[in-house]
Amino acid sequence: MQKLNAPAHLIEQVYDAILDAICEGTLQPNERVTQEGLAAQLGVSRQPILQAFQILKREGFIEDHGRKGVIVTPLDPQKLVQLYQVRAALDALAARSAARLAQQNSTKKLKASADKLISQGRAAAAANDTRALVHLDMAFHQFIYDMSGNPVIAQTTALHWHHIRRTMSSILQNDVRTFEGVWDEHQAILNAIFDGNEELAQQLAQQHAESAVEHLARILEGSEHAAKLKQA
Repeated sequence: MQKLNAPAHLIEQVYDAILDAICEGTLQPNERVTQEGLAAQLGVSRQPILQAFQILKREGFIEDHGRKGVIVTPLDPQKLVQLYQVRAALDALAARSAARLAQQNSTKKLKASADKLISQGRAAAAANDTRALVHLDMAFHQFIYDMSGNPVIAQTTALHWHHIRRTMSSILQNDVRTFEGVWDEHQAILNAIFDGNEELAQQLAQQHAESAVEHLARILEGSEHAAKLKQA
């Protein structure tokens, strides 16, 4: 993590820096974190760290752990499944709504943007670029949320995506092959949306989320990955 200057929104910057470190794996599950240590790394006082800690605890990214103090919350397969159950329903709604709007409006510019996203995603997968893969996956789903015309979907999923991003980053650091075929599924969802096929778009988006969580949860529960997380 880089040192921060002292801007007007320092607490938000501190919060974002710590959250990014957790989600990208710089701070690992079960790792002890201290106000003093983070303040030194970020070049700030303890006060904004304390306030950021309070937010991160409420959101479930860090937690108190007895004598160990504060630790990065361990990854929880059951919670991941619950998050994806909500996300699957919202993704299905977003895809259906996007397909409906695609029937009513010109989608030429949107399709060009979608094609670019797919190309970038395939390139990141081919290069085994973990960080890019996670961010592009989030960008793909955000694209559909925006295309749906319903801003509440993106607002509702915002916090969920940080937890999902964290899980994806952790798993991809050990197995980039997890993303094989994902961009084919993304392409199929987009094809259904731009074809205006509401039912197929909804079905594919829901299946995509459900198959993803089954795979991710299975890896999290695997003894090899669990051992790696425990040693972190």
